[in-house]
Amino acid sequence: MPPIDQLLELSVLTILLLIGAAFLAGWVDAVVGGGGLIQLPALLTALPEDASTGAVLGTNKLAAAAGTAVSSWTYVRRIVPVAATVVPLLVCALLGSAVGAGLAGFIPKPWLSPIVLLALLAVGAYTLLRPSMGLEHAPRHSGRAHLLRSGGIGGVIGVYDGILGPGTGSFFIIAMVALLGYGFLEASVHAKLANLTTNVGALLVFGTQGEVWWILGAVMALANVLGGYLGARLALRLGSGFVRGVFLVVTGVLALRLTIDTVTLLT
Repeated sequence: MPPIDQLLELSVLTILLLIGAAFLAGWVDAVVGGGGLIQLPALLTALPEDASTGAVLGTNKLAAAAGTAVSSWTYVRRIVPVAATVVPLLVCALLGSAVGAGLAGFIPKPWLSPIVLLALLAVGAYTLLRPSMGLEHAPRHSGRAHLLRSGGIGGVIGVYDGILGPGTGSFFIIAMVALLGYGFLEASVHAKLANLTTNVGALLVFGTQGEVWWILGAVMALANVLGGYLGARLALRLGSGFVRGVFLVVTGVLALRLTIDTVTLLT
C-alpha cells in the first residue's frame, strides 16, 4: 500500500493522539527508558487490524530511533561514554537486534505482555529494595570481565529489542547499574547509544521487508525528537536521583498497565 494511502486510513484525531503518545514516549525514553511501552500500545490500538506485526514494530522503531538519536547527542555532549563499555555494548546490541527482528514473526503475540510484565516487576523490585544503587558511579570491573559483561548486556537486550522492544532503555540502564556498578546518569548515556543502535538494527530489517509506514513514522519521529530533547536536558540537570525516581514511577505504571492487559487477555 502506498504511504499516502496508509496515512489516509487514519482519522485526524488518531494521528494527533499518536503524535502526543510519541512526544510522551520520547520524554520518558530520554530520562529513563521504557518509552516504547507508551508508543507501541498506541500504534497497536491505532493502526488497522490488518496491519502486520512488522508494520507496527517497524513504524515504532522509526519514531523511536529519531528521538533516541537526539537524546543520545544531548547526553554525549555533557558526559563522554567509556570506550571499553560502549564498543562491545553497541556491536553486540546491533547484532542482537537484527537477530531479534528476524525472529519477531515467530513469537506468539499472547506471550509478549506477560514476558515484559515479569521483567519489569523484577527490575522494579530490585531497584526499590536497593535504595542506594545507582546513585554513585563506582564501576566494579575492568579488562576482559568488563568487556564480556558489556557485550553480554548488549547482545541479550538487543535480541529482546528486535523481537518486541518496550522497556529496552530501562533494561539497559538497570543492567549496567547492577552488573557494571554504573550510576543511573552514567548508565543512561550508554543506554541511549545502545538503544539507538538496536532501533537502527531492527529498523533496517523491517525496512527491507517493506513493513514500515514511513510517513506516519516520520511525523511521530518529530514529536519523539522534541520529547527526547526536553527529557534528556531535564535528566542532565537533576542527576541520578531524579532518574532513579522516574525509573521507579515509570516501571510501576507500565507494570500496572501490562497486568491489566494480561488479565484482560486471560479472561
